[in-house]
Amino acid sequence: MIPPFFHRLCDDAAVFPPGNAPLDDAAAQHLEYRASSFADLVGPLVVPMDRVNELVLGARMEVALTAPAGPGSVEAGLRVADRTAGVTVVAVEVAVPEGTNIDALRTITQDLDIYVEIPRDSRRDEVFDAVDERGYRALFRTGGVTADMHPSEHELASEIYEAAQREIHFKATAGLHHAARNTDPHNGFEQHGFLNVILAAEAAHSGARVGELEKILSIRDEEVLAGIVAGVEGQRAFASFDTSSIREPLDDLVRLGLLPPQ
Repeated sequence: MIPPFFHRLCDDAAVFPPGNAPLDDAAAQHLEYRASSFADLVGPLVVPMDRVNELVLGARMEVALTAPAGPGSVEAGLRVADRTAGVTVVAVEVAVPEGTNIDALRTITQDLDIYVEIPRDSRRDEVFDAVDERGYRALFRTGGVTADMHPSEHELASEIYEAAQREIHFKATAGLHHAARNTDPHNGFEQHGFLNVILAAEAAHSGARVGELEKILSIRDEEVLAGIVAGVEGQRAFASFDTSSIREPLDDLVRLGLLPPQ
């Protein structure tokens, strides 16, 4: 059994780097996850908006659609998803490329979670304001295929603090491969830990400042992090994170005693 605190923590982004699974394989595997003993850990299958029509499903499946082209692409993508048998869209993850804004999202009437990626440039405050005003959720990029796509502890702490101040729910995408902050032995990238992010979100929700959050994000001892997480009560302040391998966080949580053996 998965404790309620970890329900739907991991959104299945198997088709994205570094997993890069073929869509058919990812969908089949996702259905197996949803029928497993750890099904409650798993959120929707994350699918590029321009590929949702490629899904051929024999069962209903919840999906989160990514919209890297920006807000203007979302309405048309949702129409395609509506015509794709078996697909139930529960969320969209919307990038805001330079020269675009989120006004186009006003036309969305479906009951789903809208996550807007907060830019890591001078537009950050403007987009945060718009997300706050319209009741959307925030998406923080926590990694990627190059070192510069991994924000520092200070940058991520500032985003988490801002979200808490505004009472905005957020999720993370990319880079959260392990429980604790670590240096990837293959490419040398400094990677955030998903337990660090969970605890930073909890602390921010309780009034911690940026400096305190930065210290939490810098902890590399997974046993210390697990011990603190085990004592957290109530609902999780951090929505979820996209992972290209459900098994990686699952194995870490089991090994650290936060989940029973699966």
